[in-house]
Amino acid sequence: MKEEIYIHETAIVEDGCILGAGTKVWHFSHIMGSAIIGSKCNIGQNVFIADGVIIGNNNKVQNNVSIYSGVECEDDVFLGPSMVFTNVINPRSAVNRKEEYKRTLIKKGASIGANATIICGVEIGCYAMIGAGAVVTKDVKDFELLVGNPAKRIGWVSEYGNKLKFDENGIALCKETSSKYLLEDGKVIKVN
Repeated sequence: MKEEIYIHETAIVEDGCILGAGTKVWHFSHIMGSAIIGSKCNIGQNVFIADGVIIGNNNKVQNNVSIYSGVECEDDVFLGPSMVFTNVINPRSAVNRKEEYKRTLIKKGASIGANATIICGVEIGCYAMIGAGAVVTKDVKDFELLVGNPAKRIGWVSEYGNKLKFDENGIALCKETSSKYLLEDGKVIKVN
């Protein structure tokens, strides 16, 4: 049985927009006509999703988030309340730079905390975690944990979201899932 799409009566979902099965769009949100949103997504209150945005399956977009043209979120992404994307490096009100929008990619399982800012043109790796209020100005590696302004790495996290502690051999275990991780050459790889 196909899950129903829910659109609150105050939301605006323009013709042409694609919404996957089981997706919910809440109060006062606006989704433009060429946006693509996967299945089982939750689009919170007062969210704006621009033309050309692609949202994968099972994404959680919390209240007051604007997702501008050029942004793509893979599956299982969490976007915290009032976090911000940009799409132009040097905006000016009097200069039209729509042809200069930069692509921003948020990979599978990444989480971005409340009030974080993501400068356009970056790639946020799989299962990375961005702390609340962080300002991300460069690419983020898979499983990387960043905080601050500008955002800096303070550690690594598992797919489950727990901070990883590596032994002298560069191996960490996520006790909740029994998954093993290897830290090698400044990158984390899930072994099993």
